[in-house]
Amino acid sequence: MAIKVLGMIGVTPSGKGATMSVIKGSISPEYIRDFSRTHEKAGFDMVLVGYTASSAEGFNVALYAAMQTERLAFLIAHRPGFVAPTLAARKVATFDVLTGGRLALHIITGMSDAEQQSEGDFAPKSERYRRASEYLDVFRRTLTSEAPFDYDGEFYHLKKGWSDVRPLQKPYPPIFFGGSSDGALDMGARHCDVYAIYAEPLADTQKRIADFRQRAAAFGRTPRFNISVRPIIADTEDAAWDKARKILEGVKARTDLRNLPQSRSAERLLSVAARGELHDERLWMPIATATAAQGNSSCLVGTPEQVANAILKYYQLGVQSVLVRGFDPYNDTIEYGRELIPRIKAGALAIDGAAAAAE
Repeated sequence: MAIKVLGMIGVTPSGKGATMSVIKGSISPEYIRDFSRTHEKAGFDMVLVGYTASSAEGFNVALYAAMQTERLAFLIAHRPGFVAPTLAARKVATFDVLTGGRLALHIITGMSDAEQQSEGDFAPKSERYRRASEYLDVFRRTLTSEAPFDYDGEFYHLKKGWSDVRPLQKPYPPIFFGGSSDGALDMGARHCDVYAIYAEPLADTQKRIADFRQRAAAFGRTPRFNISVRPIIADTEDAAWDKARKILEGVKARTDLRNLPQSRSAERLLSVAARGELHDERLWMPIATATAAQGNSSCLVGTPEQVANAILKYYQLGVQSVLVRGFDPYNDTIEYGRELIPRIKAGALAIDGAAAAAE
């Protein structure tokens, strides 16, 4: 079971100082090309293409990046409800065939009601999760049905739904999702292949994995797991902590905590931060506090070997992939490729070898 390492590409160079988001802003084709190639050269298996209500359209960004690379895969963030699920299925199948199977889909139902409303969607979050579950039902059937099908649901109705194009990956590309609310977990348990969570203390993560496995088992499904974390590495542990504190000050200077949306996932991270700023030796939470846990804000701090070993502890819990990105996106990608990814992959192989030998 080889571990997969994911990154995240942006669409335009980030400004000076610690950067939290990479998807917003104007679009630079040259930057997308170079950033994608840098991830591929660094040894990343896949990159996330994010989504906001004002950012560049993810399928187009990913397809352009795929044409600039050879093996790098793309995890495209997708919000159900803005296009028909039948059209989304054909978009996914088309992309998957054109890129030789280099696609996965990350389902998100929206950052906040206000952001959804800026795109004309006034459904409350509980309704969006029900809609997303129905959307994925139609989506999956469109890609797997052997004959035209009818569908009569609460949100979607169709007669003789069908797609001529089928994805290269069977039965369809992997579907990721994230979220901690009951609605999110029910949707994911029914339809999704990979549960993506932010890095939390190991004991908490072990409980989340066990809980979601049980939820998915009720639908005859065996899920995989991904964690997202921001490594902060340096040649020595002291230098890594100095770097972390400098990043924290930069984040504080650039973050306005007023009117930030809140989610169950953010609440979880903030509750971890409230229990202490450091967990399991390396998991450092002050960035989460400083940003109200907006997005990926859990950090692992130390030397490359120390951080790789910390990531591998999640692997031993059953996490099959890890999304890593830094606060200096482009340069951190290069550093992770040189110092971190080889250690993560070699360590996972060693763990697998030891497990096989013990059988």
